[in-house]
Parts: sequence; C-alpha cells; structure tokens
Amino acid sequence: MNQVYAPGCAVMIYKPELAQKMLAFFQRESGAIPVHLTCCRHEPKLPAGTRVINTCAGCDRRYRELYDGVSTISLWEILAESESFPFPDYHGQTMAIHDACPTRGEERVHRAVRKLLEKMKITVLEPENTRDRATCCGDSFYGALPVEQVKEQMKKRAREMPAEDVAVYCLSCVKAMHIGGKKTHYLLDLLWNEATTPGTSEPEAWHGELQRFIAEH
Repeated sequence: MNQVYAPGCAVMIYKPELAQKMLAFFQRESGAIPVHLTCCRHEPKLPAGTRVINTCAGCDRRYRELYDGVSTISLWEILAESESFPFPDYHGQTMAIHDACPTRGEERVHRAVRKLLEKMKITVLEPENTRDRATCCGDSFYGALPVEQVKEQMKKRAREMPAEDVAVYCLSCVKAMHIGGKKTHYLLDLLWNEATTPGTSEPEAWHGELQRFIAEH
C-alpha cells in the first residue's frame, strides 16, 4: 500500500519536531513513508490508491470527503493498535476529554483516542456532551461571529469539562480550552511525554498563522 504521512498545518506551526519524531517512528516500523506537506485544502496530487495518515481532525474530514482516489486514516487509529510504540505512563492522572467537531460521527477516531489514553494510564472523564454529541470548542464560530463572542463560546465549552486538565487531539481546540481557562494536553504531546504550550491562542492571530501556512503549502 502506498502511504504518506500528513502531519497537518497546525502541527507544523506548533511543533514540527513532533511530526519528525512521528515520521521516524513510521519509517522504523514500515520502511520509507514520505511526508506530505501540501495542505488538505489544496488538491493533494497523490497517486490513486494512496492512503494518507493524518494527525488533524480537519484533514481527516477533508481527505475523506473532497478528494477522489485517496483514502485516509488517523494517526490515532494506527498507534492504538501498535505493540511497539513507547507509550509513557501517566500513572492514572485524571483528564477530561474533548472531541473535535470534524470527527463527529467518526466513532473509529473516538475509540482510538480513548484507547491511546488508556494505554498511557490516563483516567478519562467524559463530559455530558461527548463523542458524536460533543459541543464545538468554539473555534468553528471564527469568521461567523465577532471575536469576543467566539471567545465566549470557547469559555462555555470549557465550563462543560468535568476536570481542569483536558485531553484534546486538535490544536485549535488546544487554543480554545486555554482561552476557557483549562490546562490542555494535546494528544501528540502526551504520546511523546511533552508539555503542551498554548502558543498563539488569540483567534485572529492563530487563524492568521494558519492562513499564511496554508497559502505557502
């Protein structure tokens, strides 16, 4: 099977070294897997039959819905079945979990994410609105509502979390939960035993960074 690894724009802005670590792991396990840096908002121009390993929930949805001839699978699904990944041990640390909007209806992703947290000995607390009923983190309202109202939506979702520590697998959700006052733990950081830093979190500044990267890739 022809495969490529697409870390996604947000990861390449946030911590490109994590993408490199992940690529190195895949290459040790499966041989030569090239990295794919063309943004999922552009035609991927990949050979027919290519499977894209994605990290970003938005990429997962776009590769599924927009492009003929390619298939996609989340990084989380692959790692959830791995017997060789060096999963860190968080010794039962309790975290709430927030599901990203683009995975609504994708139970395969929800299961995989929770299996990874279980493998890392993290105790998961589910909010009332979770999985396919998960409330948007607020970021999807950017561009449709004034920024202060977007931030209020972020704070509203953060208040639904049943713990101060929140595990997320979308970097825009990281920003939203941070604005909502929560301590966020990005799943890729958790896998490599690294702290999550919110970085650029103001919606206008963050979306500006994304748009510049998208235009260049």
